[in-house]
Amino acid sequence: MSSVPRRALLAAVPALALTAAVPWAARAAAPGGDGLVGALARAARPLRTTAPHGPHGDLRPLGEALGGVPVVALGEAVHGAHEMFTLKHRVFRYLVEEKCFTTFALETGWGAGLRLDAYVRTGEGDLRALMERELGGGAWPWHVEEYLDLLTWMRAHNVRHPGAPVRFMGNDLCHPRIDGALFAYVRRHVARRHPELRRVIEPLYEELRAHATTASFSALPQTRRRALAERARRAVRLLAARRGTDGTHGTHAWAVQHARVIAQTVTLLSYDLEDPGETREAMRYRDALMARNTAWWHRHTGHRMLLSAHNGHTAYETYDPAHYPETQGAYLRRALGRDYLSVGTTFGSGSSTVPDDEGRWQTERHGPPRAGSSEAVLDAAGAATPRGDYVLDLRTAPPRARAWLHTSRPTRDVGPPGDPYRPYVLGRGHDVLVHLHRLHAARPLSAAARSSPAG
Repeated sequence: MSSVPRRALLAAVPALALTAAVPWAARAAAPGGDGLVGALARAARPLRTTAPHGPHGDLRPLGEALGGVPVVALGEAVHGAHEMFTLKHRVFRYLVEEKCFTTFALETGWGAGLRLDAYVRTGEGDLRALMERELGGGAWPWHVEEYLDLLTWMRAHNVRHPGAPVRFMGNDLCHPRIDGALFAYVRRHVARRHPELRRVIEPLYEELRAHATTASFSALPQTRRRALAERARRAVRLLAARRGTDGTHGTHAWAVQHARVIAQTVTLLSYDLEDPGETREAMRYRDALMARNTAWWHRHTGHRMLLSAHNGHTAYETYDPAHYPETQGAYLRRALGRDYLSVGTTFGSGSSTVPDDEGRWQTERHGPPRAGSSEAVLDAAGAATPRGDYVLDLRTAPPRARAWLHTSRPTRDVGPPGDPYRPYVLGRGHDVLVHLHRLHAARPLSAAARSSPAG
């Protein structure tokens, strides 16, 4: 099997046709009728800005909608949009300052998250170089100025508030490599605390360590990949069967979790990602592992968390059952119950940018909402707000608006292959929506990155 491209592994964004933006005044005529648009507009709570700096009093309605829920997901309808990324930064700052949130969790690799978290906690190293290594080269769409700004603010916060530090977490599989530090942590813990396992654990990891990159492991025959994945899962079972003693419960829990993430990564990569049926099951497994890692962090640390990922991962119901049969949000609701809440996002028009498999940034234009879509009505409702950006609590909207929100209609889901408009019931997928009228492409960090329009 050839090396798995990022688009197959992480379902990157397909090209969309270039379309012109619709004039602001024309949006009020969107389908749905004045009664429906008016009901939505009355329930909308305007946002002053998506920029992270300055007063955040306009976020109080969002805070009220979240209540005391400790794990909040803020989805994004498309990767690579400046306003989507800065909104996450702004909301996290508000939650840290007003609701004692501690962890920002991102749809990125577990190992990358640990290294970025170390920077946020200690300030050691060069942040740009670290982001280049962990997020660059086309591996993830987070290698942008917006996330540099977020991580810089997190480090500055920790300098100012050493007694109440914030943390950064990656909840996804290890990509584009399994960090050698994970193997080292597990092996060191076994040698110190469970030496009777050393002769068993070491051989289980020996060959896998030689194929720790996504490219190298994926190039192995599937039968070999499956055999190595079973070895990694056996290491987890052996280690989890032991218990931390003599005050080592914390280090033991981390060792088991690191071993689990190693096993998760190679298990997912053992699927044939060129086979549609296996890819579908791989995506089910990926959402499950992201949920498990998020729940583990919350339970182990006790932190209140903001989870950032695509709407298609954070919603309670899938936008695209053909490719993503079950969402991280569904798994988290089962695991955490009412301690998990989903905030979705929608948008009117604009642009976004994501890297291709060679790390070249591709800019895509998103035209005005399709007639009859959820976004056509939501964008029209924003005409009554200063910027067209607003928060909407789907649970407390007026009856007519609630009925509309609980009816299936074409809704934009940019990312999976095919038509980005899919039948969806927003009121079953999310508790709260943030609608943004206009998006602009995020700002890639790499000076060498080439940007070009898609299509």
